[in-house]
Amino acid sequence: MRRHLLLTAGTLMTAAVILAGCGESGSSGTAAPPSSASGAGCAPVAGDKLVVLTDDKNLQNTDNIVPAINKKSSSPELVAALDKVSAALDTTKLIELNKAVDIDRKSSKAAAQEFATANNLTAGLQKGKGGNLTVGAANFSENATLGELYNIVLTAAGYQVKVQQIGNRELYEPALEKGDIDVVPEYAATLATFLSGKVDGKDAKDPSSSDLNTTMTNLKALGDKTGLVFGTPSSAQDQNAFATTEAFSAKYAVKTLSELAAKCSGAATVLGGPPECPQRPKCQQGLVETYSFQAGKFSSLDAGGPLTKTGLKRGTISVGLVFSSDGALAAG
Repeated sequence: MRRHLLLTAGTLMTAAVILAGCGESGSSGTAAPPSSASGAGCAPVAGDKLVVLTDDKNLQNTDNIVPAINKKSSSPELVAALDKVSAALDTTKLIELNKAVDIDRKSSKAAAQEFATANNLTAGLQKGKGGNLTVGAANFSENATLGELYNIVLTAAGYQVKVQQIGNRELYEPALEKGDIDVVPEYAATLATFLSGKVDGKDAKDPSSSDLNTTMTNLKALGDKTGLVFGTPSSAQDQNAFATTEAFSAKYAVKTLSELAAKCSGAATVLGGPPECPQRPKCQQGLVETYSFQAGKFSSLDAGGPLTKTGLKRGTISVGLVFSSDGALAAG
């Protein structure tokens, strides 16, 4: 189904490896967390609706969707067209787009066209220099849909556009640098970390940040070294998030990760996520260090996939790692 990257990167070298989807699971049992939890905790509460807890201390980095463009292919008209998509997108709308494809089973092309029509994306676009463009997309549905949105606005701006799905970042990013593809919908923090590992090696400082301006400043500097330029980032983010059921949130009056830590650290609380979650700074380790959250148990499941979401809905885990733009988080 997905993944672009930020999931559980512990170092820049780890971050340069693309995680290949959410279906893989670890053992189905539980393991003790790094530190023991002494409170009563909050037992799981089953329910059909999932809600994301607000990351009020900014544990996660800014993985905002941003157009990445081969510098030689770029023009003001091209960037303006792509920026129309960025301006129209927020996380709620991205969730609805993903729901349309992943749950309602529409094609990425159909979902993109409906969104473009509803948001008047092609109005007022100036014609560019024309010519052929290839929009690359990663091999998960969200990115394919974003690629189709780029197709729509670039076609309206006078280009002849082909959308090509090209595997993971290790495949499509070199093609973007070479000009074999011209544009890719990217994720700001993840791409900055990837490029930093590629340009500066394993000892490079992580350029991603919980502040979008900082992430984009560092990303543009890395783009200067790799022949890439960037459009305006959207407010839409696809990044790690922690979800509970709506029933759990209501029962324990928990809407933020700070509230989760304050009210639910303890033996009854079960955290679910991928097998590597306990050791990773954007998963359980980060919850401990940033929020002082102590789960009573950790359940080894998957990376924001069906095992984790089923565990939440069936009431076998209290809180689970999901992705912030997952269609399963749609309202209604």
